[in-house]
Amino acid sequence: MALLEKGEVAPNFKGLNQNNETISLSDFKGKKLILYFYPKDNTPGCTAESCNLNDNYDAWLAKGYEVIGVSPDSVASHKKFADKFSFGFNLIADTEKEILQAYGVWGEKNMYGRKYMGVLRTTYVINEEGVIEEVFAKVKTKDHTNQIIKALDL
Repeated sequence: MALLEKGEVAPNFKGLNQNNETISLSDFKGKKLILYFYPKDNTPGCTAESCNLNDNYDAWLAKGYEVIGVSPDSVASHKKFADKFSFGFNLIADTEKEILQAYGVWGEKNMYGRKYMGVLRTTYVINEEGVIEEVFAKVKTKDHTNQIIKALDL
């Protein structure tokens, strides 16, 4: 499945966060959302991306945005990751890869000539009506906040 595009309605989702609470897209109706998909908790690129968004979390809230991270890791893994770095936002455990597939971010990857299925690091910015405003398929993990701000002209 291909990545979703700007202007498309974001698929609804439901999953468990790091506190074992059910979170769904409909919980954020009327709010803007930065929904980022990342491969694995506690890996260098994913940690850099998550920490960059968290370091700027108050600024995102002030601009009217909520942040949610999604990966195929377990609730327990997300709990350790979120606690270790004091994340203020939700991390959704998509162990069945249903959300990943709905958003077109579960696909073939290639590392050192080896092909395998995995998470295609992607961020979607979703507006108050649930429509995708921006798609980031090439994420700058260490400077993702500025990448988003620049693209949205905030």
